[in-house]
Amino acid sequence: MKSNLKFVSGDEAVALGVRLARPHVISAYPITPQTIVVERLADFVEDGSLKAEYMHVESEHSAMAAAMGVSSVGARAFTATSSQGLLHMAECVHYASGARFPIVMMNANRSIAVPWSIYGDQRDSLGLLDSGWIQVYVEDAQEALDMMIQAYKVAEHPEVMTPFMVNLDGFVLTHTYEPVEVPDQKQVDDFLPMYQSTNKMSMDEPKSLCFSTSPADNQEFKYMQHKAMEGSVDIIREVDAEFGQVFGRYYHGMTESYRCEDAEAVLMTLGSVTGTVRTVVDMLRAEGHKVGVFKIRYMRPFPQDEVKELGKLGSRVGVLEKNISFGNEGTVFTNVNSVFSTLEKRVESKNYVGGLGGRDITKEDIRGIFMDLLSKEPFTERVEFIGMGCDTNE
Repeated sequence: MKSNLKFVSGDEAVALGVRLARPHVISAYPITPQTIVVERLADFVEDGSLKAEYMHVESEHSAMAAAMGVSSVGARAFTATSSQGLLHMAECVHYASGARFPIVMMNANRSIAVPWSIYGDQRDSLGLLDSGWIQVYVEDAQEALDMMIQAYKVAEHPEVMTPFMVNLDGFVLTHTYEPVEVPDQKQVDDFLPMYQSTNKMSMDEPKSLCFSTSPADNQEFKYMQHKAMEGSVDIIREVDAEFGQVFGRYYHGMTESYRCEDAEAVLMTLGSVTGTVRTVVDMLRAEGHKVGVFKIRYMRPFPQDEVKELGKLGSRVGVLEKNISFGNEGTVFTNVNSVFSTLEKRVESKNYVGGLGGRDITKEDIRGIFMDLLSKEPFTERVEFIGMGCDTNE
């Protein structure tokens, strides 16, 4: 495998991955902490290392609308956003999935106002979990780069034809510098062929795109969307396995399990916090505690088979997430428990919410979670906010 090592931020890793995927058009609007992605892509277009049209549009809504236009003529589109920007383009996000346009978008996970915060949690993308987009959450810059390449191959697969959102934790990943292996362009070209689609405007085969329907047939279109999303699970696994064979890096498909086989307590994670939890798992294992970490990579499609197998192990399970559905529980926790409810034996589970507004989730916080899970004491509350540092009565 030919590659070269670069010391780059997560944002720059995304830009390098996008360049390797050779999009035809980039529709760009800046928003912290995503801005560096579109700045680097502008540099690549300017210096000629990326042959693409660069559209600096006037809003995030326009960025997604432009990407839809690009995809509607059979070209490969890329855009990127974050937080309020993602919410501003929400109308078009649903249009893109309903029209079956395989757009790839990077989202820099950032808190939602109010209070305003430029720091990262995952409430922005999880708030659009039902928008019909594939959603993956990466752990580090290398995974971010590699997923830009995989995302196009999955999204553009004829049996999938579904837009794809690659999520990076704001600042923790977007602005942290790491050594990253950048694959050889020819190998990427062989792995990811140029985009070919029949779902496009054509004088030879005219089609109606983004049309209206009546109640008599609208549901059938939504059913086809649902089945394509369900079917993408097999494609995701196949593409990741092929990527591993070609480039030597494999991400275990939908999820990644670490030291869970004999664990009495398992903590489920999403995104960059996984690395910290993995470190704590090793520390606690050295002390004789049987603990493990279960990394969810995809929230849509949801990894039902893998979560079901985890539930059968008999471990106590905690779900750690940077999100809360106010008045209920975390969205990740809801999805996990929906799968657990199908098992014959009840799984003891608890939701741990932290990192909102970019607050650090420390090794001490994680150790405390594992001690809570290992205590065998009945859970007195379903949801616990960790790392609270202020008087909420003030």
